[in-house]
Amino acid sequence: MTDASPTGPTILTAWKGAHKRLKDGRIDSPAIDARLLLEAASGATRTDILTDPYRPVTPEQQATLDGYVERRLRREPVSRILGRKAFWKILLNVTPDVLSPRPDTETLLDVSLLAFPPSEAFNVIDLGVGSGAILLALLAERPAARGLGTDVSSEAIAVARENAANLDLNGRTTFLRTEWAAGLADHSFDLVLSNPPYIPSGDIPGLDPEVRDHDPHLALDGGEDGLDAYRALAPEILRILKPGGIYAIEIGHDQGEAVKALFDEAGLPGAKIVRDLADRDRVVTNGPDPRTTPRPS
Repeated sequence: MTDASPTGPTILTAWKGAHKRLKDGRIDSPAIDARLLLEAASGATRTDILTDPYRPVTPEQQATLDGYVERRLRREPVSRILGRKAFWKILLNVTPDVLSPRPDTETLLDVSLLAFPPSEAFNVIDLGVGSGAILLALLAERPAARGLGTDVSSEAIAVARENAANLDLNGRTTFLRTEWAAGLADHSFDLVLSNPPYIPSGDIPGLDPEVRDHDPHLALDGGEDGLDAYRALAPEILRILKPGGIYAIEIGHDQGEAVKALFDEAGLPGAKIVRDLADRDRVVTNGPDPRTTPRPS
């Protein structure tokens, strides 16, 4: 009887090798990163890795995986290596022109989805839309909603527009190159969202290389105290928000009271701080707090 077990690299041995290299290189989440890179290099799915671990890996696939691992060891994020990133329930293309979306930002969706029931029709704007992550994730959950995304970067607008088309959301989404809400009509949106730049300029050199060297500084730099964007946004949100509308704006983990004070001073109604799953300040909003508001059954 011939031994049918493979003698060359398999999905399992390729994953183990990539995992060890990343772990030895002190990369965060080496197991997850190794799996994502292996899936991309080999065409395998997560299910394949679990159910068919001895599937052979070709020399070309192994070489591609090795190249990906080398890039990750140089602290290039997986999202930059692969050109895509999962966020909420959608998959987005990402380029060096847009911020790679973080799980922390999903707190904005927690607030918004509680504020607007699934069947409700409403208009939403995402100020500084970037890849389109926030806006498109929301529209995917709320089929009666329509959205506008603004950004000063024409390159970011192009990425967001492509993501909208890929998700078949381009029929309900418009994108505009402008600074925040410049040129938009007063009292025109039921929901205003934004994840603006909020890192103090002096803190940027000390950020992890994955962020400092690969995210656009335009999407990171919040000025000397990190609050420049909020000073600009507060009066604009007040201007474009419909009476009774909801706003939800992401903040840095230590900026809650400062941003709330700016919003209170601008006359924005009902500003309060919502904390994320790690119990850190994450959103200033007048909407529901997901930690204290029961979800509808």
